[in-house]
Amino acid sequence: MLVFKTILNTKKQRRKYNGNKCGLIPTMGSLHKGHLSLIEKALKKDDDIWVSIFINPTQFNCEKDLKKYPKNFDEDLKKIKSISNKINVFLPTESEIYPKKIESSKFNMNNLNNIFEGTHRPGHFEGVLTVVSKLFKIINPNNAYFGEKDFQQLFIIKNWQKYKSIPVNIIASPTIREKNGLAMSSRNCLLSKSIRNEAGFIFKSLSECKKICSNGNEIKQKLLEDFNKHMAFKLNYVACIDTNSFLEINEFKKFKESRLLISASVEGVRLIDNIALNN
Repeated sequence: MLVFKTILNTKKQRRKYNGNKCGLIPTMGSLHKGHLSLIEKALKKDDDIWVSIFINPTQFNCEKDLKKYPKNFDEDLKKIKSISNKINVFLPTESEIYPKKIESSKFNMNNLNNIFEGTHRPGHFEGVLTVVSKLFKIINPNNAYFGEKDFQQLFIIKNWQKYKSIPVNIIASPTIREKNGLAMSSRNCLLSKSIRNEAGFIFKSLSECKKICSNGNEIKQKLLEDFNKHMAFKLNYVACIDTNSFLEINEFKKFKESRLLISASVEGVRLIDNIALNN
């Protein structure tokens, strides 16, 4: 396993294998089984595989959140190596990615950056696209792998890639969950053990909504009732969306593809999750 900390050396290494199919897994480190599942998927599809580890400051709208984001690069490298010693790792500093000024580029996201997660985290998706665009230019992958847990992020990246005709195939993978159903996230380690165990109710509630509710209004009412039984958790938003347009809908059964999105906060940690409603 080779680790590169500069853009110059990363590009030199990529040129050596320019004819091989390249897969990129962008991460912010603190790797868990969800990240590792993306790497394993890339191993089946690609010959030259890269994992980037970079805690991107421009996608944090809160300095406190950035400072407390979990960091364990040595452990991350061990986890990657346990899967394969042929994986390349790009582990840059902030000054390497942002040599002049730490700021986001401007993107037209057709208002997708101002709804749901964007409402609660202004500037977040601009930061995400900024770093993803930089990584694509540096590593020049054929395939890039993202998890479905961050469903709005995934949708925005796909739209941007399509609109800009960027020659990178965006490959999505299902959410990997803890034993109690909680969607795996690097931030889960910031939760107390008791709250982390209790947080399994979120996925259970989403699954029940899918089974027994007939429209978005019923789903919202049930989730409010469920969250009232778990007073430590704050429900930020819940929405049913058409996955083709990302517009909020109520009669989700009339749509071929729809998703239930949710965001909650507990112990200063933001939790997001989603499930497909009609499959």
